[in-house]
Parts: sequence; structure tokens; C-alpha cells
Amino acid sequence: MDERETTLSAEPVPVRVERPQDRRGVQILRIERPEKKNALTRAMYRRMTEALVEADADDSLRVTVFLGQPGCFSAGNDMGDFAVASAGGDFGQEVIAFLKALASSRKPLISGVDGLAIGIGTTLHLHCDQTIATPRALFRTPFVDLGLVPEGGSSLLGPRLLGPQRAFSLLALGEPFTAAAAHAAGLVARIVEPEMLEEETLAAASAIAAKPPAALAAARRLLRGDPAALLACIDEEARIFAERLRSPETQGAIAAFLQR
Repeated sequence: MDERETTLSAEPVPVRVERPQDRRGVQILRIERPEKKNALTRAMYRRMTEALVEADADDSLRVTVFLGQPGCFSAGNDMGDFAVASAGGDFGQEVIAFLKALASSRKPLISGVDGLAIGIGTTLHLHCDQTIATPRALFRTPFVDLGLVPEGGSSLLGPRLLGPQRAFSLLALGEPFTAAAAHAAGLVARIVEPEMLEEETLAAASAIAAKPPAALAAARRLLRGDPAALLACIDEEARIFAERLRSPETQGAIAAFLQR
């Protein structure tokens, strides 16, 4: 696949940024850490934030696509990296910067999901304008099981998109949503076979990129509303999340998880 050069940092990070010549206006963020089920580290968050910020500043880029690997979109945060950074009190900086870049993105966001989508691997899609999934996609947010709270603006976006009952099941009870359940709830736009996921997702992105950009941006602003409330929600969730991280309940739950 042909790619345009980007100005992103050159450090080796398992997030590949592609701007293919045969998909004009499309930027792809491809998570490439299959040996760790695409668990996200601070460096990976930084790379994705850079790409989103750069896309907003580049008129030639009209849509960003998130893709994982066959069988796994993302298992969420890398818990080892998470535990080490949390001890120093600075893990949230990279995560919050990424979430705010999602919430304030001026360009449409599309995602394609196959297999596991855990934690941020689920809540990321609440920010997307369209998500396409395969029948083997599985969405789950085990925040409360780890002694934590929903993040990424999901406590606002979840009830708005799914309704309060389904949002409680997903975000508080940690119940898994199959692709069919996610589609019925409105989290997923449509379901395609695994071998068609990338092509269908990129075709959707190309269709968006071909729309009149100013009109599309205006329509999107009307649909999404003022991001101020969402950004404030992200800050409030982060404040409570940080408090929970220091609690014995959460520290015990994370330690038990790491010992599995």
C-alpha cells in the first residue's frame, strides 16, 4: 500500500499511520501489536493523538480510520505499562490527550472491529461516526471489575447512544456485547464478514472523503453538538478514575489481574 510521508515522530511505535494514494483524503491508524492483543501503551496513545491533531490541521485529510488486527481490535490498556505509570501518577496524561483529540476531532472518524474490543477498545467507538464490525467482534468494558469507573466520555456518550439500560449493562456491569447486540444497540453501523472488514471500512471512509467537506463538517457539528460538555465529562471521569486508582480496592484488583 502506498503511503504519503508524515511528520509524526520517528520512534518505533506499533501504530502504523497510513495515507494511501489510492484512498485520497483517508488516514488509517492501524494498531499492530498482536502479540499483546493490541494492548495500548503511552507511546501508542501519543502516536494516535499526533495523527489526529495533524489530520485536523491538514485540509487534504478528510477522515481517519481506526483498524486493529484479525481477531483483535484492542484488549485495552497495557496493564503492565498502566501499573508502572500509575505508580508515578502520570499515566492519564497520554490517555486524556488522546480522548480529547477524539472528542474534538473536526474530521469524521471511522472504525473497523474484528474480535476483542476491551476497555478503550470499546469506548473509542463511541466517538466514531461509523463503526463496522465482524460477527466475531466482542465489546466489553470491565472498568468496575477493576475497581474503576467508565472513561473516555463514555458515561455521557453511552446513555446518549445506547439508552440508560444498555449503557449500564455495558459500562457498569461489564457485560459483553456481541456484534449483533452492539448493532441492535446502535454502537455498530453494520456487520460484515471478517475477510471484507478492511475493504468495507475503507470504502466507507472513501465515500465520506468524497463528500463536500464544508457541508459535511457543518452537518457533523449539528449531529454531534458542542463538544464542551463531552470534554468536561472526560475531565470529571479522569478525576474520579485517578482517585479510584489510589484506592486499596482498585490496587488489589489490578494486582490480581497482573498475576493471572
